[in-house]
Amino acid sequence: MQEEREFGPQPLEELLKSWGLTHHDLVEVSPEQLTHKQVQRACSGRKLTLKMKQKLARTLNFAVWGRLTDDERKGYFEYFPKHLFSYDKGWAESFEDPNRGLYGEISSRPVRKDFRQELGL
Repeated sequence: MQEEREFGPQPLEELLKSWGLTHHDLVEVSPEQLTHKQVQRACSGRKLTLKMKQKLARTLNFAVWGRLTDDERKGYFEYFPKHLFSYDKGWAESFEDPNRGLYGEISSRPVRKDFRQELGL
């Protein structure tokens, strides 16, 4: 019996577009040596391990968090794998992103210098 490995475009890709982020933005801010190939596979729907899904969720949070102002950070909702992958155990199609009001606000902002230092970048 063959296990399915391809699940089609994932919510992660839509979130990146909504935030105005690119695959490169994730790779650049990742303290865990994320590669472009890993991000591409995740977005296209290739089945990933739990560890890899967690790594991508942390990195997306870093990419967004590092561009938010202190006031915006107070209301930021942290993403988990169940929000990024339609094949994840806790995924719900009806999920409404509480961060929707912040979309697009960060697309032209660089990662804050204090956050880069915190991550060791």
